[in-house]
Order: sequence, then C-alpha cells, then structure tokens
Amino acid sequence: MWFWEKESVEYEVFKKYEPALVTIGVNFADAEVQDALEGCSYDLEDALRSAIEYALWLSEHEKEIFSNALLIRALQDNWKPKAWRDEYLELPMFESPGQRWWNAAEKMWGRDVRNQLVVDVFFDGGREFIKFTNGKEILVKTAWVWGWERLLEYASPVPVSSIW
Repeated sequence: MWFWEKESVEYEVFKKYEPALVTIGVNFADAEVQDALEGCSYDLEDALRSAIEYALWLSEHEKEIFSNALLIRALQDNWKPKAWRDEYLELPMFESPGQRWWNAAEKMWGRDVRNQLVVDVFFDGGREFIKFTNGKEILVKTAWVWGWERLLEYASPVPVSSIW
C-alpha cells in the first residue's frame, strides 16, 4: 500500500492530514477506506482537504459525520476544496488525542519535564503513540487511562519513587 510506504510522495501528503482525519473518526484499517486510497491516482491532497473541510462544515451545522463514507466519496469523486486554509488543521476539532495529551503534559508536568521525558508523539498504523527518552512507548489512549503519576513513573529514566 503506497500510503504506508515512507519513500512515496503520497505518504508525506497522507501524513500531513492523517491526524485530522483520525480525529474525525476515519478508520484507516477499514478495507473500503484502504481501497479508496489505493484507487486515488491523482489529486490526493485535494480529496483529503475536501473531506476535512466538509467535516468542519458538518460539525458547524451540527450534522452527523460519517467519516469513512465522507473520505471514500472525496477520494472516489475527486472532490476539490472550496475554501481551504491550512489553519483548519490547527482547530481544536482536528487536534489529535496525542496533541491534546502533549498540551496537557505541559500543564501537568511543566514544559521542561515534558520535553526531557518525551521524544515524540506519533502515528503508526492508524494508532497514536508516545515515545519516551527511556526508550519506552505507550499508546496515547493508554496514557490517558493510566493517569499522570503512573505515566511519570513509566516515563522516567530513574524510577520517581527511588528519588524520594
């Protein structure tokens, strides 16, 4: 599948919009979504932007978003964006759980501690992970469930309890 091949130009385009699409509920593991991505031979970026733009419009008008169907239609029908702005990707609606976690970690641990412990927040296979400087990784979803104290212990190079 070209959209998982890091050497492809399409991969870069796909990765730019993946967080917003995942946030609105697109399931990239779905066979129909994968088929539509494979079948999109040109104007991939336009289709991805159009899907995001339309999801924003649906949300503003309090309409239900059928994310997979929306993306499939955009890809198959070669939708073109109407009034795309890159700022859309920065809207809270399109903020991934990992981005929300990153911002919350700064509030809970402070910027310096967060930056000393966290290497990256990244997507892999449609799931979002946190990679820590101690080499450990965790799903963002799991990090939220664990809570801040347990996660700090997990992320620390030296167990926090041994410092006290």
